[in-house]
Amino acid sequence: MESVIVGGPASTDLALSLSRLLKLPLLSVKYTEFPDGESKVTFSEKVDGSTVILVQSTYPPIDKHLMELFFLAHHMSQEGAKVHAVIPYLAYARQDKQFLPGEVVSLAVLSHLLRSAGVSRITTVDIHSAESLRLFSIPIYSASAIPSLVQYAKKNLSVTKPIIIAPDFGASKRTEAFATLYGGEYARLSKERDRVTGDVKVRQEDLDVKERDVLIVDDIISTGGTVRAAAELLRKAGAHKVFALCTHALLVGDAQERLVSAGVNEIIGTNTVPSKVSKVDVSEVIASHLRTLTE
Repeated sequence: MESVIVGGPASTDLALSLSRLLKLPLLSVKYTEFPDGESKVTFSEKVDGSTVILVQSTYPPIDKHLMELFFLAHHMSQEGAKVHAVIPYLAYARQDKQFLPGEVVSLAVLSHLLRSAGVSRITTVDIHSAESLRLFSIPIYSASAIPSLVQYAKKNLSVTKPIIIAPDFGASKRTEAFATLYGGEYARLSKERDRVTGDVKVRQEDLDVKERDVLIVDDIISTGGTVRAAAELLRKAGAHKVFALCTHALLVGDAQERLVSAGVNEIIGTNTVPSKVSKVDVSEVIASHLRTLTE
């Protein structure tokens, strides 16, 4: 079965890069938005009988990018294509369980919708929690951008006595993996979040960062509340330079400015979410996994 790539409007550059790396044709699709915000998708070529690698990240505006993904997947599956969705940033992954009574497990609903739209396989990058993969009834794989972030840090960051910090327990496994590959000391902060207000408090216990450079590593920086609180704490404790590294730099609203004002020297993200801080390319990470499925 012939394989082709279709790039959604949220990931045109990433789709082009994957097309080049995998030496696969990139299909042309027209995207239109009506004055009321509705999206329209028009195909110029048929995909019947093909395996389609559909590349569409779901960063903000999240629901718009999801609807485009559903439209694309449904049309192609209806034409008889096998749809493999590459969703570099998978929205709603943090809503993978019921934290408070009455909350909807949104990721479980998204899993159902993707399958109903005709998606037969998913590849994502650094999903928030590996446990959430169980919510999917179709094959799903989460590739890791940590080695690529480590490579960037080694090549581009000039640091003194570096220490790798996890801003909370949830980030500890990937941060420890980063520290192992980087070859630096690892430590973790303690965080408390009010589930109703969203307010974050971070604590430091027996951690000496005086005159040291700190690399805070996390999977997602959204509003930046956790990393901001961590940076302020570490600066007060005497940290020299503070770097914030993550896979998905959403940086909602004025998050970037708030992080800088908290003492963060540089924010480093990947192109799962394209922006000015997307300094690490995950194309090869994704391509490497996709190659294993065709070998």
